[in-house]
Amino acid sequence: MNGRLGSVDTLLCTARPLSLSTSSEVLTQLFLVLLVSLLACALPASAEVRIQLPRMGFTPEDLAVVVNDGDPLSRQIGEYYRKARHIPDSNMVHVNFPSGRDTLTEGEFQQLKVEIDRLTPPHVQAYAVAWTVPYRVDCMSLTSALAFGFNRSYCSSVCGPTKPSPYFNSASQEPFDEYGLRPAMMLAGVNFEQVKALIDRGIAADYSFPKGHAYLVITPDKMRSVRASYFERVSQELAGVFPVEIIEAEAITDRHDVLFYFTGLAHVPELDTLGFLPGALADHLTSTGGQLTGSSQMSSLRWLEAGATASYGTVVEPCNHMQKFPVPGIAMFHYALGASALEAYWKSVAWPGEGVFVGEPLARPFAPKLQEVHPGQFELQIFSPRRGRLRIERSFSAAGPFKPLPRQVILRRGANRVRFNLAEVEGYLRFRW
Repeated sequence: MNGRLGSVDTLLCTARPLSLSTSSEVLTQLFLVLLVSLLACALPASAEVRIQLPRMGFTPEDLAVVVNDGDPLSRQIGEYYRKARHIPDSNMVHVNFPSGRDTLTEGEFQQLKVEIDRLTPPHVQAYAVAWTVPYRVDCMSLTSALAFGFNRSYCSSVCGPTKPSPYFNSASQEPFDEYGLRPAMMLAGVNFEQVKALIDRGIAADYSFPKGHAYLVITPDKMRSVRASYFERVSQELAGVFPVEIIEAEAITDRHDVLFYFTGLAHVPELDTLGFLPGALADHLTSTGGQLTGSSQMSSLRWLEAGATASYGTVVEPCNHMQKFPVPGIAMFHYALGASALEAYWKSVAWPGEGVFVGEPLARPFAPKLQEVHPGQFELQIFSPRRGRLRIERSFSAAGPFKPLPRQVILRRGANRVRFNLAEVEGYLRFRW
């Protein structure tokens, strides 16, 4: 099992356009790997049975929040996020440096990174950054510099390629343990009210299974619409999972079911006419969308202000290499499997060194949801990228061996609700499909 979407490995170190040449078999493999690879702690379901749910994405225990004590807004954001997301106190990383500048020098960042590394618990897999500026470290974005450390091989010169991310399109759920990197996302906004609304949207998205649309927009700006070369493939391979609309226009207007919006334009109009669902991902391919403040182009913050939950943009001139921007189908696929916004977005960018990720990191709208609807009767909500079978396995020990129960359930592509009665079942259960 290669645990990834599409035959994109060979593109990581080239400047050729990305491809989404995905087979149904690979989709199945990735889904199985993510579902059954690592089980979470047993959930008490009743006095007789315990149900084991798979680990599908980051939890608050996996995330460290980096706060600049020299910035009052950063302290306010960090404290609100800690309480709202129940971040462990030990995962709060406090540093102190003068705020107000967009860019850190390499030397300034190196000193900061030593302190962050020292204060970060070893089990932490990712970062939430509780400020808006600085968002850049010399030629790298802050989020990539935190993930990889400052390294000029992640920067381009004369529109060249950059070092690829090993996390791209991977099945990894523990990037620090497996690759030695901690992907980061910025809790960014122009004021506390905006960031608070962003955080609240991310929390509202959890387990919500939103019935939104994906809008893949081909604008008249051909240089910034290079991702359109694989929009049709995305539509075909995610048919039945998400409603996908490919639209040739400058922008969409008056849509109130926006879950994904991927486009290419220096300034995206009509955002104030749209309704973004909690958990929505949206970005525009352009040169400096990641310059969060003071850019002559539209800042990625405008997406968050319009109601999106996460976005992305580059902080220096990337040229229009598609590898430096999110691959929509990969972001959508990992999100559908229950990954967090941080994981889905990071896994969709092959060359992320110059790009900054902004939003609420832990939003997980498609994480599997189990609830007891009546005594002994349970309902499981899951999302599936293809038709398959759900198997329930039982053991009298948490360590196994597990044996399948007679009942098997057919799963369709997209959202599924499965009810089952466990009133007379004892031991431990786990799910596989």
